[in-house]
Amino acid sequence: MKYKLDEICNFINGGAWSDKEYVANGLPVLKVTNCKPKGFVIEGIDFLPITSATKYAKNRLQLRDVVIATVGSHPNLVDSAAGRSSIVNSLVQGFYLNQNAVCLRTKDNDILDQSYLGYHTKYRIFQHFIQMRGRGAANQMRIAISAIKAYEFDFPDIDVQRRIANILSAYDDLIENNQKQIKLLEEAARRLYKEWFVDLRFPGYEDIAIVEGVPEGWMEGTLGDIAIFKRGKTITKAQVEKGNVPVVAGGLEPAYYHNKSNTVAPVVTVSGSGANAGFSRLYHTDVFASDCSFADIETTPYLYFVYCYLKENKASLNALQKGAAQPHVYAKEINTMKLNIPAEEYLSTYCKCVSPFFEKIKALQKQIKLSLQTRDCLLPKLMSGEIEV
Repeated sequence: MKYKLDEICNFINGGAWSDKEYVANGLPVLKVTNCKPKGFVIEGIDFLPITSATKYAKNRLQLRDVVIATVGSHPNLVDSAAGRSSIVNSLVQGFYLNQNAVCLRTKDNDILDQSYLGYHTKYRIFQHFIQMRGRGAANQMRIAISAIKAYEFDFPDIDVQRRIANILSAYDDLIENNQKQIKLLEEAARRLYKEWFVDLRFPGYEDIAIVEGVPEGWMEGTLGDIAIFKRGKTITKAQVEKGNVPVVAGGLEPAYYHNKSNTVAPVVTVSGSGANAGFSRLYHTDVFASDCSFADIETTPYLYFVYCYLKENKASLNALQKGAAQPHVYAKEINTMKLNIPAEEYLSTYCKCVSPFFEKIKALQKQIKLSLQTRDCLLPKLMSGEIEV
């Protein structure tokens, strides 16, 4: 027997909040831009006031909710957004869903398993159905919720659904655990940075004189004194050759993949334009830096210090933005950011201390990539019945 989605699922629209409602801390908001093919990106999160919890209770996400992006780039574009399906995990459980997305929950978990529903929405047949009903320009397509509701399908009995979901969720659980470890490792590196270079509790600090807030042997300077940020080379989609080298532009994730790089790993990038101008990220692989600025291991031996400095001084980095309609951050401005430059022994020792953290992050990211590839290979075979369970 076939069912339409709206017969067996509840649909909950994302909330339409104005920028004026956002505050520095409070109820975390999940946007379409935070939902990526390989998982959730939870940097650059916006917040609603705690007092809005009751008002927006219906938008609060539950574990294993299915979030479908209804607005975004066309499916024929790399990393397209419209129609993308994400399954809520513990990283974003309790977040509040923003507009341009819809949440699906099964009405009866003993008829249609919620986890199975999530994986079915990633199946090519479902994706093709709703994406073909999108309307709009190539870079901004909208899928009507009524089109998603009209999707009709049948599904195996509940025991088979749960066995399929258990197989696939094992990979997602591993990915989620690895993401949590990555977050903890980066937090550890940033805590040590704050302890040593902000709170000035570096090794042997008791024996070092502090003169006007600067430890003896340190000096006032700029970021450019220890790392040279360069402007990336602008490249269009038409110029990109197929490959596996991420092309880093103004977004939180790679825009395309190229066959060559213009950096040497590890590399720190700062998004150069758009809504995410000023966003810094550390890559453990060579990348092609396009619409951004970058410093890599060839430009400084203190790359981990530089990365944590940028994260700690995010407000100062954002203050470098030029332009209203299309904010820009330039390499020459990043190089002029002021800081108290620690003595070389502390820079070297710090980078040596945190290097194992970032090496572990690199290994975990590889595991995540392999888990994603395996899950995405199994999913269509399980959904189609090619592999019986």
